[in-house]
This record gives sequence, structure tokens and C-alpha cells, in this order.
Amino acid sequence: MPKITVAHSPDADDIFMYYAIKFGWVDTDGMEFSNTPLDIETLNVEAMNGTYDVSAVSFGAYPFIKDEYALLRCAMSFGEGYGPKLVKKKGAKLKKNFKVALSGRYTTNAMLFKIAYPDARPTYMNFLEIEKAVLDGIVDAGVLIHEAILTYSDELEVEREIFEIWRSFEPLLPLPLGGMAIRRSIPLLRAVKIEQILTSGVDIAVKHQKLLSKMLFERELIRVDEAKLEKYLSMYANERSKELDETSTAAIDKLFEIGYNFGFYDEKITANDMLLPREYIDYRFC
Repeated sequence: MPKITVAHSPDADDIFMYYAIKFGWVDTDGMEFSNTPLDIETLNVEAMNGTYDVSAVSFGAYPFIKDEYALLRCAMSFGEGYGPKLVKKKGAKLKKNFKVALSGRYTTNAMLFKIAYPDARPTYMNFLEIEKAVLDGIVDAGVLIHEAILTYSDELEVEREIFEIWRSFEPLLPLPLGGMAIRRSIPLLRAVKIEQILTSGVDIAVKHQKLLSKMLFERELIRVDEAKLEKYLSMYANERSKELDETSTAAIDKLFEIGYNFGFYDEKITANDMLLPREYIDYRFC
């Protein structure tokens, strides 16, 4: 039985989109899936090291792993009028070279932040530590991600939405935050089937949101209450998460273009060129 290692973040939308497979609701075609939850920057770095067969990654990190990992069409998160938040203590005035906590060097929000604030002094930490670092005065500000954008302290206020920075470059498309990638060394037929299985998992999760959410709460896998989970899933685990469409593709391409234009990437790439050729299943014996 082939064993497939999957790494994802511990935030609610990643857990939600994967656990239909974990609970046995999806036919895995004789493959055994195992999952490992890791913070987003660890996921990005481990993908650069080729650690897992399938991994969640920041779209901002994907160009660095494109030769070893193909981009999957499912389990993606986009911000549509929302996203990571740059926060500070209420009433604080940020200097030009303010110290800021970011969730990683290779995250999408870090790239956009650095473009907008080239004089800021980033420090990197686990996303769960950022809010406290701002409250304790270790940093002047921090970019909150995942559920923290809904749960941050009343002592903090939003300085700027990362989505606003994105809007300054792209007025119409959603903000691409994270997706899934699969190791290119996996035999193509198996890789395409893995993508189909993961897509089915997201589809089933979205269709049975209430039941799956209840089971996740029972197992204490979620860090927010039921109301916040419902809101969070509506933001990041929804119909757009299930299958890459033209709008999502254009948004990812725009992000790659921005990164290339500002010198973050050595090469300009497009999402479609990075996808698995899933038509291989239909034509391999023709």
C-alpha cells in the first residue's frame, strides 16, 4: 500500500479541508494518507527541503519550489476583501523603520508587506506568537494570519489590511494566500489520483460542513468557537477552495508577476504551467 505524507497548517481551514480523508469519507484508491500539521513557514521551508509528498505552501513561496513540486488545483485559500492584518497597539504611531513580526520569510503576506514597507525591520516567529509579541512591546506591530484575524485583543487595532496592499496592484482579483503542492518525483498517474482524492476531500468537507465541524470540535482540533469557525470557513474553505478556476488562476499569476517585478523571484512563471497534466489519465493508453 503506497504511503502518502501530507503536511498542512494547524489552522481551521486546512484541518477542515483535509479531515474528510482522515475520517475515511473519501476512497483513497488503496493509498494510505498520513498528515502532519505545521506552521506555515515550517511548511514552506520543509517544501524547499522536499520533506513531504504533498504540502500546503504559501503562494508566495511556490516559485522557490516549482522545480520539485507541482501546484495542485484544490485546497486553496484566497482573501476576497479580507486577509492578514497589520496590527499595533491602540493609539501607537509607527515610525518609518518600525519593528514588525511576520509569520515567515516566504509567506505571501511577507512579500506584499515588504513591498509596501521597505524600511520596516521584520522579525520572524510562529504565527501563534505574533499577537503577544505586539502586546508585550517586543515588536511595534505584527501581521496576524489564520484565525487570529478574528480573535485579536481589544488592545490592538488594525494599521492596514494586507488586502489593501494587494488592491494597490490588482483592483479586481482575490488575494492568493496558500495552496497545495505535490512532489514531482511521484509517478504521474499516482500524482493525478492523489489530486483527485484531495479534491474530493475538500468537496465533501464543504458539502458536509456542519457535521465535519462538529466532529472536529469533539476532537478539540479547532482553536475558535463555533460562530467564529463558521465565519472563518466561509472565508477560507469555500467553493473557491475546491477547484482552481480562471479567476483564481489569474490572481495567482498576478502575485507571481508582482514578485518577479520586485525582484523576489528570478523567473516569471504562470500557474497553468505548474499544474499536473491530469488529462494523462484519459489519454495514457490512446
